[in-house]
This record gives sequence, structure tokens and C-alpha cells, in this order.
Amino acid sequence: MWNETGGTVPVVARTPGRPSGVWQESPLVGVAALLKQHQAGASAAFRLGERPFLELVNVRGDTRDAAFVRAVEQVIGCKPPEQANTIARGNGYDMVWLGPDEWLVRSEAAHDATRTAPLQAKLGAAFAGVFASAVDVGSGSTVLEISGTRTRDVLARGCPLDLHPKRFGVGQCAQSHYFKASITLLPTGADSFDIVVRRSFADYFVRIMLDAAEPLMC
Repeated sequence: MWNETGGTVPVVARTPGRPSGVWQESPLVGVAALLKQHQAGASAAFRLGERPFLELVNVRGDTRDAAFVRAVEQVIGCKPPEQANTIARGNGYDMVWLGPDEWLVRSEAAHDATRTAPLQAKLGAAFAGVFASAVDVGSGSTVLEISGTRTRDVLARGCPLDLHPKRFGVGQCAQSHYFKASITLLPTGADSFDIVVRRSFADYFVRIMLDAAEPLMC
């Protein structure tokens, strides 16, 4: 995990609700030196960092079921988005459309160890008696953030999506790939994106993206 003051010191965090000897580690710990070097010399053109330890829960359900929609609203604070490749925002969460009956719910902030009920537990309780599921996928993925005036150019080097801001902007989302890494891409501003990437691809993703960005950094 990289601190939010611009530093790049890898740390680990105790996993909430687990024994004190169990620790949670960023999948980017193996590229700590590379990220430190990048961020030390990053310009307005491009910057890459991590948003570590966000809650990520895969939700399945049927929006034609009023009980399912009410349960989601009760916990997330918004209805599941039904339009393809869009995002709904609730009380501290984003709900990302993945398919007609599938969403990714993401917390806006890292999980707080003082919270007594993780997101999966809250959704599970709300889904009691409802034909729906909530599966924690946070330990298998991480969220990266990229920004800068050349960000869309860096993405375009390995992502086949049409990234023009008039076609793909804030409030939208898409599942795609960056070179060989599967990703979920979420625009957060004119020149910024969040990227959900699987833990097993995170190290590769950082290396290949920084390599692709190097010629565009000037």
C-alpha cells in the first residue's frame, strides 16, 4: 500500500476481524522500488498509484425482484444500475454494472478496522430470504489510480476500448484488458481513472503500464 502523501513506502495492515497475527499485504509490494522511482519523477503527464484495501463485493441478483432492489438500497444507498456499463453511487459506495444480473460494489475508502460489519456481511444479512448473493472479492483484487494529461494515451497503448472523453467518461465503466491483464476501468475525471485488477496480475500490470507510459512522460 502506498501512503496518500505521495510517498511509496509499502506497508501491511492487520486484516479486520482476523487474529492479530494475520496481516493483509498489498499485491504491489514486489514493485515497491519501481513505483517509488516512478512517483519520484512523475510529471503532470502521467501518475500511477494504488487505492489499497478497498472493500470489493461481487453482487448477483434480479432487478425485477423488488425485495432485492430494496435490500441493495438499504445497504448501499442506491438502486443497482440497470443500464449497461454505468455506475450508481450510494452512501460511501459505488455499484458498478458488470452484467444484467451482476455488479461490483466498491467502497470509496479503505476498510476501517473499527467497523463491526464488513460490506459482505451487511449485504448477506439484507439478502436473507432473497434470491441473491454477495461474495467478497477484495482479497483477490486491488484498485489502481492513474491520472495526468497523457493518461488516455497510456491506456490506449494496451486497451482496445474507445477512450475518447465524449464516448467514455465519468459515470461509465467497462470490462476490458490492458495488454494481457483483465481490468475493470472506471473514469473518475477528465484525465483520471480507477482500475480494478486481479491480484495475480497486479505486479505485471504495474510493470507493463509504466513501460508503456515511459515514452509519453515528457
